[in-house]
Order: sequence, then C-alpha cells, then structure tokens
Amino acid sequence: MNKIEVNIVSAEGEIFSGYATMVFAPAQMGEIGIAPRHAPLLTCLKPGEVRVQTPDGEEHFFYVSGGSIEVQPHLVTILADTALRAKDIDEAAALEAKQKAEETLANQEGEFDIAHARAELAQIQAQLKSLARLRKSAKR
Repeated sequence: MNKIEVNIVSAEGEIFSGYATMVFAPAQMGEIGIAPRHAPLLTCLKPGEVRVQTPDGEEHFFYVSGGSIEVQPHLVTILADTALRAKDIDEAAALEAKQKAEETLANQEGEFDIAHARAELAQIQAQLKSLARLRKSAKR
C-alpha cells in the first residue's frame, strides 16, 4: 500500500507524526487532497480542518488556525500557527467565543473590532466543524 509521511507541528510542539494514505488540508484557495507521490507544493493554510487517513483505516481530525503546508512526493509537513486535535477542542469555550464574536458583529463598533470578530468567528466555526466531524466519525 502506498503511504505518505505526515508531520503536523505548531509553536507548542509536534501534534502528529505518522503515515497516511490521504491528507486533506484547508489551503488558501480551497481544500486540497494529498495522496502518496503528490507533486511538490508549498502553500499557505487558512483556519480549518486537517484530516489524516491512516493506512489502518483510521481518520484523525485536527484544527489549524493557519500556517503553511509543504508537500513532497513522500512527505507532508504542516507548520501551523496553532494546531489542536479535534478531540481536545473545548466545545463550551468555543461556543461562548462564537457568541461574543457574533455580538461584536451585531453591534458593529469599530472597523478593527469587526475584522477581528470576523476572523475569530471563522476560526471558531472551523474548530466546531472539526469537532462535529470527529463525533460523526466516532458514530460509524
């Protein structure tokens, strides 16, 4: 079976290191799928979910707040600003932060506040999506 080595690293340290049959990541221009022997690629990531499908059929879910991804034919390296395993996301805190960001957008105070709230809301929504997909995967 063809496999590709995957390393996901953030400022806090290594989040994942192992082999995969497929990797999905939120690139700036849309989600990309990476299989073994993929053409070399270097691009930025936007906040979202990274999915890693391992050779044993497991699927791992991660949230990244942005960063970059480097793809070589047999190696994928994700350097994330912040990365979390989906199972480690604090749903209650994320929902509270989502509510605050939505309130800031509803009040529309300063331009900076609005831009900051939109960015924060996008990150929170990506975290909640990762958590929801993890739960859906666990039910299978």
